[in-house]
Amino acid sequence: MYDIAIIGGGPAGVSAAINAKVLGKNFIWLSSRATSKKVGQAELIKNYPGLPDITGNELAWTLKNHTESMGIEIKEEVVTGVYETGGKFSLLAGKETYDAKTVILCLGVETSKPVAGEDEFLGRGISYCATCDGLLYKGKTIAVLCTDKHFEHEAEYLCDIAGKAYVMPLYRGYNITSSKAEIILKSPVEFRGDMKIREVIFKDGKIDVDGVFVLRGAVSPATLVHGLETNGGHIVVGRDCSTNIDGIFAAGDCTGRPYQYIKAAGEGNVALHSAIEYLAKNKV
Repeated sequence: MYDIAIIGGGPAGVSAAINAKVLGKNFIWLSSRATSKKVGQAELIKNYPGLPDITGNELAWTLKNHTESMGIEIKEEVVTGVYETGGKFSLLAGKETYDAKTVILCLGVETSKPVAGEDEFLGRGISYCATCDGLLYKGKTIAVLCTDKHFEHEAEYLCDIAGKAYVMPLYRGYNITSSKAEIILKSPVEFRGDMKIREVIFKDGKIDVDGVFVLRGAVSPATLVHGLETNGGHIVVGRDCSTNIDGIFAAGDCTGRPYQYIKAAGEGNVALHSAIEYLAKNKV
């Protein structure tokens, strides 16, 4: 059982993890990547105090070096669900489950919107986790929506299990080599079905499937945590970064504009201290 679980590898997550380490808390830090893709892609950053005219790659390296120098480890796993159970929170990540007394969401902003029907069929043929649910579709027909090259190994794994796999890479330079994969270079517009998903709909046609895997770096906040209050896709928080769910805090871009690294880092610090205050007040 951890005191604090931090989800997200951007500046907010880094800030929360550093302060948790300094204050001697028992915590776990999970993210789909060891470093933030968004930070690394920035051409030039001019408004980060003390680091003028730094490139995104340089800032990403600086943040990574800082955590590593303190002995902080990040588990590269995608968290697909956070569930409140008996006064604690259980985090589902792949085949693993981690328990924590408090959670800090540093999810960033997911630029790709859910496909129509995605939320409706989640758990009814749509999955975000290849290793969790892949074997349920052994020998069956599946579609794999792969949003980043980082997840190609998961797509290949699913292709090996399935009887037939339609793979939709939503990026350039894909390298999916499985003989079972049929590459579709277009985006779905809707998922349809009855009690379970049955069809993937495109603007110019459709395919029949037994299941769909959506491989993204993050799950939308409202999908990740049932009952979490959001507004326009952002998590609603107070000045202490608390959410409407006791014990869950949020920081960074996922809480709304401005989308700035220094704002994210500041909120990560605030959220961490708020989580510590919650632990002390509730003696959990």
